[in-house]
Amino acid sequence: MKLNIGTALKTFPATIAACSFAAAVATAAGQPRFGVTDLGPVNSPFSQAIGVTNYGLVTGLNTVTGGAQHAVIWYNGSMLDISQPGLGGGNSQAGGANDFGQIMGQAEAKAKSDENFCGYGTGLACLPFLWQDGVMTPLATLGGANGSYGAINNWGEIAGYAENSHQDPDCRTKASVNGTGPQRFDFEAVIWDPAQGTMRELHPLPGDTVGVALGLNDLGQAVGGTGTCGNTVIPPFTETPHAVLWDADGTVHDLGSLGGTSNPDVEAVGTVAFAINNEGQVSGIAAIAGNKTALPFLWTREWGMQALPLLPGDVIGAGLGMNNQGDVVGASISAGGPASGTPSAVLWHEGKVYNLNTLASDSPLQLLTAFAINDSGVIAGFGVNTKSGDLHAFLATPCDLTPTAKACPSENVIPAVGQGDEPRAKLSPVTRKLLLEAGFGHR
Repeated sequence: MKLNIGTALKTFPATIAACSFAAAVATAAGQPRFGVTDLGPVNSPFSQAIGVTNYGLVTGLNTVTGGAQHAVIWYNGSMLDISQPGLGGGNSQAGGANDFGQIMGQAEAKAKSDENFCGYGTGLACLPFLWQDGVMTPLATLGGANGSYGAINNWGEIAGYAENSHQDPDCRTKASVNGTGPQRFDFEAVIWDPAQGTMRELHPLPGDTVGVALGLNDLGQAVGGTGTCGNTVIPPFTETPHAVLWDADGTVHDLGSLGGTSNPDVEAVGTVAFAINNEGQVSGIAAIAGNKTALPFLWTREWGMQALPLLPGDVIGAGLGMNNQGDVVGASISAGGPASGTPSAVLWHEGKVYNLNTLASDSPLQLLTAFAINDSGVIAGFGVNTKSGDLHAFLATPCDLTPTAKACPSENVIPAVGQGDEPRAKLSPVTRKLLLEAGFGHR
């Protein structure tokens, strides 16, 4: 049966979409509780949920037989592969959707490219796309072969980044630490408006030459990072020296730092913004002095950039997604960082950090990274099945929004913040490779 997203969204219970996350914080310890769904599919070694809308539409990817990644969506427990016919190549992913069911992402094209821009390693170019009414339409570049996505808003505008035709000698001529590259051409942050057929370039900070736009709100404000082709690493595990905000008129603002810039020789050590909500609050990751590690941050116009706490003993983390209530989700990673440490999916609520594994004690997965949270507090990401080693997409739903609370811990056993964290899964080499390939930057 064909899934009609537009019809489905119109019939989704409005009470669920309108419920605020604060209503779910109703335990004796003042903490939210979650029931977790393994989105599967059962026979997949790797699936990833990247976005979740206020109407419960989940976007992401699933690995199929032969190893290719396909753009997929989940809705009401069903998964739909939207990768075919695609843009000519074998790999794709659905990066996010708006509340009207418009979906964007990236997909391989027919054209050849030796830059490995999206990290698939196939020698094909990669392009951002808009999927609507069953049709996948590529978005334009700035004259280069490649581009990719950041976020979509409820007006149908899409933020991302695209190559131009300027071959830059400053670009890194070898593969980056995250597996992308070599990079040969400059790339710039852009906003596409498919309904109007327009594309707008977002200029970097003075002195910088490249940029990526990764977050976008309904006011037309975008966030991401800028730098030079030599000190910037495109997703996954995005690195730029400067986290920035572009106002709707294109004016660019430096969001500050936590003492560091970027270190392209160390995975995920940079200063870049990933998400912005309609209140103008921004989340991301920022390198600290020494450029050996980085911390998650929350930025506001009143307080500037403030570091968010990690779980006890952890050394690096990132704020990857946020909702309009200011709740941030992401990952907190143990010693060793992305390369050898183990992440835990976390929620930052009212300045406190929560391990989602502790708040969802009956989860079928060890939750590793959370990429998105909607205004009802529903969280999407991926976790590992500790028996099989498979990485699967998950959906964590606050218990107040769950028909039964059977899968949630009882109020009197929830530990204090920072205590009672679930033991971390021991990841196999294969699982860790998949985890590194997923990375930060594509929520």
